[in-house]
Amino acid sequence: MANYFQNRILPLFSNDVGIDLGTANTLVYLRGKGIVVTEPSVVAVNQKTGQVVAVGTAAKQMLGRTPGHLVAVRPLVEGVVSDYEATEEMLSYLMSRAQGVSKKMLGPRAVLGVPSGITNVEVRAVIDAARGAGAREVHIVEEPVAAALGIRMPIREAMGSMLVDIGGGNTDIAVMSLGGIVRSKNLRIAGDKLNQDIISYVRSEFKILIGEKTAEGVKMAIGSVVEGDGSLQAVVRGRDLITGLPREIVITDSDLREAISQSIDTLIEAVREVLETTPPEILSDIMRSGIVLVGGGAQLRGLDTLLTQWLKVPVMVADDPLTAVARGTGVILENLDLHRDLLIENDGDIS
Repeated sequence: MANYFQNRILPLFSNDVGIDLGTANTLVYLRGKGIVVTEPSVVAVNQKTGQVVAVGTAAKQMLGRTPGHLVAVRPLVEGVVSDYEATEEMLSYLMSRAQGVSKKMLGPRAVLGVPSGITNVEVRAVIDAARGAGAREVHIVEEPVAAALGIRMPIREAMGSMLVDIGGGNTDIAVMSLGGIVRSKNLRIAGDKLNQDIISYVRSEFKILIGEKTAEGVKMAIGSVVEGDGSLQAVVRGRDLITGLPREIVITDSDLREAISQSIDTLIEAVREVLETTPPEILSDIMRSGIVLVGGGAQLRGLDTLLTQWLKVPVMVADDPLTAVARGTGVILENLDLHRDLLIENDGDIS
């Protein structure tokens, strides 16, 4: 009777939403509709009044361009909540947008993805922020598990699967089998770190100061980790550190490879470490099925090729890698009872 009420009656009065709460972007999945919101994880706050003036794309456009009393902040750092109030405001706005015209009497039931291995305190912060944003019921799932479900990996079978989720603030490396994580490693080398590498490289090599948005733009436009057939280049504008005046330079894909090489080496070494501690039977499964890359960082040109060369294991990029975690939360919402054992915290479990 309880299951009938949960699955048949409550949905008439409440929506189900899945949220990939990322450092760089937040995606919201609405049950029955799919992914309905994709926005940068940025909030603009008026410091004089304490009011939130913009969320998402509008707030991201303000980064580095705000007057003194306006501050554009990223409420998540390295995958965990660093600004509780801004996270709550962002979730409230995004959930409200996702529900749109189908707003119902009760708050939504929410499944949120978080990095693997985060602490109970960090999990509590996510749950509290989601509740504060209006969620009636909150469930938490580790992002590698959600991503694996989202790309239909056979993680419940007696067969090893390996996934590398490269996000904005952190990279999750996970080996899974029989519905659980067998080996994992969480790394602070991800999209944001690569942006910082590019900023530092341009500063030291060209004596020009550029912003994070410029670094991200050039990374997406010409970034690669293996040499291609032809040279790619992009124009970068910033402030000359010697004269203090604006200056324009041309940067190539070769420059970017040099800029991010150390971080990419660290990433490869971390994947190697996880493979080295994986049980032999699971390792043989991974050698057959390969390693799958998801997340925004998976789109970096040539990363799958470079990993394959160094690890001697097939590496491939998932279809639509950016949405894997959000799609996985949707899979959980479609049958919460079946996937309940995959959740790391159920609503009300933490005191």
